[in-house]
Amino acid sequence: MDIFGIVGILATVIGGFVVVRAAKEAKTAEVWKAEAEAQKARGDRLQDDLTEIKERLRRIEKENNRLLEILSIIDPEKLLALRRDL
Repeated sequence: MDIFGIVGILATVIGGFVVVRAAKEAKTAEVWKAEAEAQKARGDRLQDDLTEIKERLRRIEKENNRLLEILSIIDPEKLLALRRDL
């Protein structure tokens, strides 16, 4: 075998290594991209859930204030007792 044969074999092996490595990196990039998209989707869902929770809390606080107003009209002493317990 002459030097050109060895260089040819070596070039083929190196070329194969480069192709395998590039394929692995491309696959890794695809996996990371998919994971990033999944994390963004989860973040968007959590943001929507948080917005809904805040809105529910506002409604509950509004209803609570309305009920306290009603209670203060019906039984002001009971309302004072409740506030002392807080």
